[in-house]
Amino acid sequence: MILGAQLYTLRDFTKTLESFSQTLARMAEMGYKTVQVSATVEYEPDWLNHKLKENGLRCVATHFNTDKIKSSPSEAVEFHNRFGCKNIGIGSVPGGLKSDEDYNRFVGGFLPAARSIAASGSSLVFHNHAPEFAKSGDGRLYIERMAEDFLPSELGFILDTYWVQFAGGDPSYWIKRLSGRVNCVHLKDMEYTDKQQITSVGAGNMNFEAIISACEEAGSEYLLVEQDECFGRDPFECLKSSYEYLRSLGLS
Repeated sequence: MILGAQLYTLRDFTKTLESFSQTLARMAEMGYKTVQVSATVEYEPDWLNHKLKENGLRCVATHFNTDKIKSSPSEAVEFHNRFGCKNIGIGSVPGGLKSDEDYNRFVGGFLPAARSIAASGSSLVFHNHAPEFAKSGDGRLYIERMAEDFLPSELGFILDTYWVQFAGGDPSYWIKRLSGRVNCVHLKDMEYTDKQQITSVGAGNMNFEAIISACEEAGSEYLLVEQDECFGRDPFECLKSSYEYLRSLGLS
């Protein structure tokens, strides 16, 4: 399994092509081997391919424009192929997930694209937050329905450890439950002060030895560090702290 950085953490440092380029260089210097591209300035795929190669990095997933995924899945595949990325990511349910109507709209909107992307040899992958762990009208969790309504070949999951635990779930259980469909996992820790709060991996209370073991059992390839908010700390220092902790657990 290979460590990577989710660039959403550094969204304030990827607002121009120049700062995006500098941020990729800093990730490589820190020791990260892979990245997920998310919430950055618009870029040409050939530009990104050049910058990744220049820094010895690979982009293993994105969060991509959902309208483009639905309307032109073949173009989305071609765009990603130009920088060697096979995981085309949906960051969340567009418009939110608050009802069965929202869920049905999501399935109806993305199932044709998912099938097209799978037929092209790439993967549509979905990143969870907490709402996917709410019960739907038929008593099943939305994430359970999603795993059943899309074939494993049609939809993978970028399981987010923090949001699973925030929603009352066990990250290790869900990683194993979705075995074979979690090529990428977001490693994100939780601390409790007067409320649940995201923190650097290893600084909180989540059991990452068990989580990493579950990832290995589930066949995960890429473990991507993410910290949505750094609460006044330098985001680069947060990613460095997480990297060093995970290295101490034997990851690289």
